[in-house]
Amino acid sequence: MRLTTKGRYAVTAMLDLAIHYDQGPITLADISQRQEISLSYLEQLFSKLRKNELVNSARGPGGGYRLSRPATDVAVAEIIAAVDEKVDATRCKRKGNCQHEERCLTHDLWCDLSDQIFDFLANISLGSLVEKQGVQDVARRQDKALPINGDKIVLKESRVA
Repeated sequence: MRLTTKGRYAVTAMLDLAIHYDQGPITLADISQRQEISLSYLEQLFSKLRKNELVNSARGPGGGYRLSRPATDVAVAEIIAAVDEKVDATRCKRKGNCQHEERCLTHDLWCDLSDQIFDFLANISLGSLVEKQGVQDVARRQDKALPINGDKIVLKESRVA
């Protein structure tokens, strides 16, 4: 079982929003720079996140995205599901046609593993991730050096306690 780039990037971008929540709406360009994710890819992801009511958007100067509810109330599994990702360790996508159109010997094992992974991700909130020291350390590093125009590094004060 492998989580695709879509799911990983969605979780990363949402965690970036959670970390910078106190700064008001965050632009996708800022997330793109900090996380090195294509702006056009983020636009596609945030369209889905907005439709699933995980983020709110504000237009105009000072606009951007915010979490639609507190980070402690947003589970990682919700984010993954919102961008149409599946947590599935089976080869047959749970259809039971894994071996010559019949269930394979280990079908139930892989279904159970998928359920365990989903439950694990459903019990992790963005808020709990924000509190992790390692996440805070990375956020401080990313905030200190933002590339501007692709070649110049601008040092900024850390915004994460």
